[in-house]
Amino acid sequence: MEQVVNDSFKTQEYFINMGPQHPATHGVLRLILTIDGEIIKHVEPDLGYIHRSIEKMCERDSYQQIVHLTDRMDYLSSHINNEAVCLTVEKALELEVTERVKVVRTILGELTRMASHMLWWGVMGMDLGALTSYFYAFRDREMINDIFEETCGARLTMNYNIPGGLMFDIHPNFVKRTKEFITHFRTKLPEYDKLLTGNVIFQKRTKGIGVLSREKAISYGASGPVARGSGFASDVRKRHPYSAYDRVDFQQSLETAGDNLARYQVRIKEMWESMNIIEQLIDNIPEGEYQTATKAVIKLPKGEYYQRVETARGELGVYINSTGLKNPYRMKFRSPGFSNLSLLNDITVGGKIGDLVATMATIDIVVPDIDR
Repeated sequence: MEQVVNDSFKTQEYFINMGPQHPATHGVLRLILTIDGEIIKHVEPDLGYIHRSIEKMCERDSYQQIVHLTDRMDYLSSHINNEAVCLTVEKALELEVTERVKVVRTILGELTRMASHMLWWGVMGMDLGALTSYFYAFRDREMINDIFEETCGARLTMNYNIPGGLMFDIHPNFVKRTKEFITHFRTKLPEYDKLLTGNVIFQKRTKGIGVLSREKAISYGASGPVARGSGFASDVRKRHPYSAYDRVDFQQSLETAGDNLARYQVRIKEMWESMNIIEQLIDNIPEGEYQTATKAVIKLPKGEYYQRVETARGELGVYINSTGLKNPYRMKFRSPGFSNLSLLNDITVGGKIGDLVATMATIDIVVPDIDR
């Protein structure tokens, strides 16, 4: 006897929009989802909602003015973004900054990395329903923001790096407050593990979910914790050292599972390593000038120049094409968020919508870094 199946029970694919205004997209990002029930069949990111033409604006401005734009791309790595621009300009000018500048830039870069990872950790917990992590992270992150504010007058979008050095010297309290924070955070980071990492619900939402192989990480051009969570040793600080990274001993944080939990664990490890880097430098900041003299109007020699740095999200590349004028003929940023987002469909197809939220959290997307 032939069995009759009611059409209402047959599966059917349909489309929904996640965003562009959605808390789990972490910005103005639209995801066009093809789903079958709760199962994801395809994810297509739709970009450009917050595009501000920063690269074209840089081509209009002088090299001293550019750093007032680049800190607003990945606003959680603003100090490192500006350092990348300054390093590119200094490379073109064959300008050697003082050892004091190199060390201070490195310390502030690692404080920036920790502040970014703290915000990521708190928000990831909240994405998965753990509100407590948000308050823990922002409690500790405020100490870093206070150091930034006292040092350069800003807490988020900082313009402390300038071509040739620093805007002004570090505050007299800088060393003391930085050491106090490290002492404090060494006792608090284990609480992060206790609260989330070992939680059975958190493990179920992350382990074996959003798996990215090492080969695909390389193929997509992934970098940062996303690539290192898949076993790809891509840390620019190790491969192409800049500032004071060639004089400190630290481990490149790696995991091999390639899933959400691996990317999570890489960032936790990186916060430990950032503290180790700072401790090696904070008592050994060299004396000397905080600026190397430059002309009032900087003009780069004709040519093409490129510099890469390791932001909290991965490899940021700065390309400048100069025709010898006071502003670049062409400026291009290779942002880590754009490449990392491109692999989202590959690692979420076959999973559920709830897994998509967790996976996006472990990619750590900052939308202005993607759109620019």
